[in-house]
Amino acid sequence: MPPKKESAQKRVNAKLLKTRTGRAIATILWGVTMAVNRGELIECLNDLIETCRDGESGFQTAADHVKDAELKKFFTQCSEQRAQFASELQSEVRQLGGTPTKTGSVSAAFHRGWMNIKSIVTGGSDDAIVTECERGEDAAIENYQRVLKQNLPPNVLPAVKHQFTEIKRSLDRIRDLEQAA
Repeated sequence: MPPKKESAQKRVNAKLLKTRTGRAIATILWGVTMAVNRGELIECLNDLIETCRDGESGFQTAADHVKDAELKKFFTQCSEQRAQFASELQSEVRQLGGTPTKTGSVSAAFHRGWMNIKSIVTGGSDDAIVTECERGEDAAIENYQRVLKQNLPPNVLPAVKHQFTEIKRSLDRIRDLEQAA
């Protein structure tokens, strides 16, 4: 039996659902509807924004307190990268008609692994700071994995996947630094 052709009504519905009004996020690909509730999508992206802002702040704190010049440079680059990621995600939230969060939250920072960085840097060695940065990145990876398990629309998925890949790359570098110490 030949595959069913997509009806004209489905194509019209798909175009309507993809309008910039942001009332619904849906795309029909090959006759399969991939939909995510707009509010849930905005919430997921805002959570990733907070994750990025926490990383930005944590890496900047680490950069400000490590003694090694290479670590300082690497942590500064990570902080700047997380700021860029947050900005990209904020743009996505605005395109969806939502209000992007601007900062991370103190209670959420604890869950994202960055809370201990401030207590470690006050008297900690570079090795201790690297360990705390690893913990923060592990938490960021978990948050991105959780969001990537959602049925993200194709206009959002590439950005989230790219950020996830870059955060994994940073985590690998941090682990290399930790093993070298």
